[in-house]
Amino acid sequence: MRADVFFISHGAPSVAIEEDDFTRAVRAYGATLDSVRAIVVVSAHWQTRGLRVNAVAHPQPIYDFGGFVPELYAMRYDAPGDPDLAREVATLTGAELETQRGWDHGVWVPFTHVRPQHDIPIVELSLPINTDLLALGRSLAPLRDRGVAIAGSGGIVHNLGTLHFDDKFAPPDEWAASFDNHVAEALSRRDASAIADAPHASRAAPTPEHLNPIFVVLGATSDDDHLETICAGFHYGTLSMRSFAFRE
Repeated sequence: MRADVFFISHGAPSVAIEEDDFTRAVRAYGATLDSVRAIVVVSAHWQTRGLRVNAVAHPQPIYDFGGFVPELYAMRYDAPGDPDLAREVATLTGAELETQRGWDHGVWVPFTHVRPQHDIPIVELSLPINTDLLALGRSLAPLRDRGVAIAGSGGIVHNLGTLHFDDKFAPPDEWAASFDNHVAEALSRRDASAIADAPHASRAAPTPEHLNPIFVVLGATSDDDHLETICAGFHYGTLSMRSFAFRE
């Protein structure tokens, strides 16, 4: 059976130590991944010029954020890497092997909830600048038939300057909800151009790195996949937590 391709909105780093509708939804989704051999993850927090793939056997967490509670800086996510799979990814995509780097919070924060068992090997692939991301996803797609899921980690609406920091559960701003809904509708049609051209795009994604993993995900889909919403909603009024999967 073909493994899933999915997108997780990783939210604020503090979501790693929180419990809410988002964390419960992604845990429920992650419980369906028992048959997956490994997961290749493209995160918004590893941008590179040229493509790189993490071949470290036991990546350490990178605490690439500031101003949060001390508990967060003591967290670990101890799922293994998979150097053999990393080399397979390098062959498929032309990526260079990374042998030193740990996992940024775009990996370990959401996967703390997706697979709290720490049992599925993860290989992180960088988010390359000025690259055809749909084509990159297509190059990864054959892994799905070998039991490897493909994942993106980012956020549909991610503008830190607009967050309502005093209220995690503030109702979403109208412009943010409009963009999020537009992208959801475009995903149902797998219309990548409609995502890039959506109203409020410049406000919702003032820099592209949190939105761009979606295009890798779309590139890795197959014609007979169906779209499944893992969760939808917002934190802090404008931080979209919409997460979804394409499944056989």
